[in-house]
Amino acid sequence: MTDRSPRPFLYIVVCAAQVASQIDELIVAAQQRHWRVGVVATPQALGFVDRAVIEARTGLPIRSAWRRPDEPRPLPPPDAVAVAPATFNTINKWAAGISDTLALGILCESAGSGVPIAVLPCLSAAQATHPAYVQSLERLRSMGVLIDDAVPGAVTSGGGSFGWSRALDLLEPALPPRPPA
Repeated sequence: MTDRSPRPFLYIVVCAAQVASQIDELIVAAQQRHWRVGVVATPQALGFVDRAVIEARTGLPIRSAWRRPDEPRPLPPPDAVAVAPATFNTINKWAAGISDTLALGILCESAGSGVPIAVLPCLSAAQATHPAYVQSLERLRSMGVLIDDAVPGAVTSGGGSFGWSRALDLLEPALPPRPPA
């Protein structure tokens, strides 16, 4: 895929949580801030999102599975990544370097390449106290990953707004200056 647009490209990695059904809010917010957007879903997240709405909004397919080597890349390389909602499972596997899904592979590779990454955790308060999760956050932060601390330790999926635009707020200071469009 060849794309020479001056607008930065954002990968949104969406995980399987109830609020994932509202991922369009983040897509719209990113597009309003002049991002081009591609969505990568964990396999389980596909059951939580409206694929047709997302693909119509972005003009691109949702990625969830590895492509074959002879297939073209459907998305350009990311300028930044937002992981929202980020589940207990994804955060812990990513911090451990496990790359058993496309989403985790992209997160591991992006972190290793220095791509700015923002994370909006979505888990229960009980999960947030688990020692593995606490250690995973420490490890991700030591890698330069930007983690939303709006609610210390966890953001639950119950009621209220998820605060999708916080991911963009975290990313924008981490990006290099953009040339004028």
